[in-house]
Amino acid sequence: MNRLGALLLCVLAMAHSPTVHAARDDSSLMKTIFVFGDSLSDGFQLKRSQAYPALLLNKLRAAGLEFEVVNASQSGGTTTSGLARLPAHLKRKIDIFILELGINDAFLGVPVDQIEANLQSIIDEVKTRNPNMRIVIAGMQLPNYGADDYISAFGRMYAELAAKNHAALVPYLLEGVAGDPLLNLLDRIHPNIAGQKILAANVWRVLESIAREVANERLPTQSIPSPSSSP
Repeated sequence: MNRLGALLLCVLAMAHSPTVHAARDDSSLMKTIFVFGDSLSDGFQLKRSQAYPALLLNKLRAAGLEFEVVNASQSGGTTTSGLARLPAHLKRKIDIFILELGINDAFLGVPVDQIEANLQSIIDEVKTRNPNMRIVIAGMQLPNYGADDYISAFGRMYAELAAKNHAALVPYLLEGVAGDPLLNLLDRIHPNIAGQKILAANVWRVLESIAREVANERLPTQSIPSPSSSP
């Protein structure tokens, strides 16, 4: 499929409100995984419950890890639109940040340096409010990876961002899914229900150990002053 065809399919905007899933009713003391992506994380033409962020919650529950998963992804999203809508989500505390953006920029022909700068700005803004958060970057690749300078530079960008920000990297979010008609919708670009399950497994391989570490970190507690002595 040529880039123009991919562009027409990928930049379709199907905006959804952020979805919050919790492993139990009382989330006041829960830690939060915040997913910020495009149609791949939004679950294009699927129910939000069928997209990989919701499936990660099932894996967290099975592992006995109590997190809420906030999916603030938007179909058709780019790094520029992500920067514009990010401030509305920064009031919440974020413990693990999963960033999945950039592929739609590439289909639009945005220079790789600009895509990387926008992603870095997103990371910086979230980190300013959540300096101790852990970061997971979901890497992407363009078809015919390595075929020209732009495509190869785009493919390297995610690893470079991860190294620069001490972030964990999912090397290729669509590993095992891309190009397989049995795992994608008719557009051959967006994962179907079965494909989303593989995306969840791809992310979980990286996320599980991080989630366990974060779950074991103590929540901040208020110090109680010792009673003063009586005169």
